[in-house]
Amino acid sequence: MIELSEELLLRMYYKMNQARYFEEKLDDLVSKGQVHGTVHLAIGQEASGVMACLALEEGDLVSLSHRGHAQAIGFGLDVNLMMAECLGKYTGYCKGKGGSMHIADVENGNLGANGVVGGGFNLSCGAALTQKYHQTGKVVLCFAGDGATNEGSFHESLNLASIWKLPVVFFIENNQYGMSNPIENHMNIENISDRSEAYNIPGLTIDGNDFLDVYNTATKALRYARAGKGPVLIEAKTYRYSGHSKSDKQVYRDQREVQVWRKKDPVLKMKEYLRENRVFTEKQILKMEEEARLSIEQAVEFAKKSPQPQLNRILEDVYA
Repeated sequence: MIELSEELLLRMYYKMNQARYFEEKLDDLVSKGQVHGTVHLAIGQEASGVMACLALEEGDLVSLSHRGHAQAIGFGLDVNLMMAECLGKYTGYCKGKGGSMHIADVENGNLGANGVVGGGFNLSCGAALTQKYHQTGKVVLCFAGDGATNEGSFHESLNLASIWKLPVVFFIENNQYGMSNPIENHMNIENISDRSEAYNIPGLTIDGNDFLDVYNTATKALRYARAGKGPVLIEAKTYRYSGHSKSDKQVYRDQREVQVWRKKDPVLKMKEYLRENRVFTEKQILKMEEEARLSIEQAVEFAKKSPQPQLNRILEDVYA
């Protein structure tokens, strides 16, 4: 067990709440027609996205999935610029051209969220090869969903990373559904991590709703990769309360199933931990929650006041 300081626990809980409030607010803005393009929410997956990123060291890199808001917040992206991007404003990370699925900040190590299923696997291997070639000591954390592990890019990338012992950790958020398809219908194995055996690399399955399990496992895996031992595959079993995207009516699942998972809510589980271990007082906990909520309200105000992209700049930053 890795010892956690009060400062780190504070940051963990603040960011978990920030991620939850960000997506709840984004969901509200979508319902009001203020967000253009599609949105994929990860409400219920905050522990896996936030904690895995908090395990990174300064200078490490990350590749986000299309359901990447919590991951981005965990990595340290500015919620003001994230919200502006989601609302298509020029002050956003991609100047309003990428939207929710393509938030990137390459200069600071975020290789970007990716609208292509499994699109981050190959990119992460390339980035990891760069780190190894230049002996930077840095590691790449690559996020993807369970459905992406059925793509050829997943197997190609794990094979390549294994052969070249690349410093990359593949972090799979298994939220039980590939779009509307239950995982048992598209995968004939119990754990996605079992697929690591084909490439002779470590494979681990963890409780993606347990912040301690995610943080400890990710930290150890990143240390393993950083030591030059090669890649690691982590499967975090979690759940999304919302549909696949904003157009999903969720007719394929029983809402009683959602309620069962809500009892395992990652934000509430961490709150219970802080209470039971008397890390913070109830007043301190409520203060963190309120500060996180206010940061998202301020992000919305920032985004709404930000300018729209100008038509004469439409071809800026277009490289293809």
